[in-house]
Amino acid sequence: MNFISNRLKRLNQDVFSELESIKDEKLQKGVDIIDFGMGDPDMPPPQYVIEELCRTAKDPLNHRYPRTRGLSEFREEASRFYKKRFNVDLDPETEILPLIGAKEGLAHICTALVDVGDIVLVPDPCYPFYFAVTLLSDGEIYRMPLLEENGFVPDLSSIDEEVAKKARLMFLNYPNNPTAGTVEKAFFEDVVKFAKKYNIAVCHECIYADICFDDYEAPSFLQIQGAKDIGVEYYSLSKTYNMAGWRIGFAAGNRKIIWRLKTVKLNIDSGIFQPIQYAGISALRNDMPAIKETYQKRRDILVDGLNKMGWKVAKPKATFYVWARIPDRYCDKDFPKVLLQKLDIIVAPGIGFGEYGKDYARFSLTLKEDRIKEAIRRLEKFLIYY
Repeated sequence: MNFISNRLKRLNQDVFSELESIKDEKLQKGVDIIDFGMGDPDMPPPQYVIEELCRTAKDPLNHRYPRTRGLSEFREEASRFYKKRFNVDLDPETEILPLIGAKEGLAHICTALVDVGDIVLVPDPCYPFYFAVTLLSDGEIYRMPLLEENGFVPDLSSIDEEVAKKARLMFLNYPNNPTAGTVEKAFFEDVVKFAKKYNIAVCHECIYADICFDDYEAPSFLQIQGAKDIGVEYYSLSKTYNMAGWRIGFAAGNRKIIWRLKTVKLNIDSGIFQPIQYAGISALRNDMPAIKETYQKRRDILVDGLNKMGWKVAKPKATFYVWARIPDRYCDKDFPKVLLQKLDIIVAPGIGFGEYGKDYARFSLTLKEDRIKEAIRRLEKFLIYY
């Protein structure tokens, strides 16, 4: 028997799987691989966060089932955090919902809002999970191109009116993964006008807002007047506090969407382990770890090194990614695969993030400076003969 649903059949094969297979083979042989592929922080969480987890894990009461809506203390701290960080007022009772990481929230918002055949406006390139959750919800993807000449920002005016009328949800993510594109408040103002005109819910991921460089400050979507009428924003502790494996974040914004998200979660999961929530409270209450300076140094080493070799890469103003257009002389090759086979270097192929990423590669800055310098040395030697 063929045990597979039609929903699962709709998913594309993961373009990263071949690279993973080659990587596994090489690792088994003891090869020294430099991996720029994953956006996985290499620094630990602050010590006070770990200590709070350990302290609260000793309380037997914290090992019972948590509530789906989370600890009231966590929601209140998230509300205070948003007021302090973005000057946004949020009701912790109705406008904040803890998430088992933002990824879980992305899946649940489609379940909550998208029906069979509904159109979802998805940026391309994007975090590939946007495509997956749309298809798994039997929605239809409408790609909003993120082009370099437009600063990797979608042109809302180019969306056909008939498409806009049928759209139920729009995904956005700024500062952006994978392009590292950034926006100002004016863009979000346009989004609010557009979404209100066509009655579209907006889901904005504010994951990298606190990893910004060169005096750039990322805005929150919820800072815009009227944003809470049509949208929610996800904030995660994964990147800012190096808590990727802890799986904790929260949704904030429109109370009706928050309520629908909570309804889905009540029927699917049992909430976040309470000691992790207490550790999250400790994170949000204290100063952020000094990670921006570390990523900025890594960014400069990588981008300067690539440009010295003839690449044309702008220094991103945010995120810990470098989105690099592959030089023309390499574009006719499977460049990421060649890098891994010949240099033992992994980069994320741009095509894995969407059709409009095909001429790019994404480098993650979650590597120590000496590893980035070693990668540059390998590239310098190899590209002379490539």
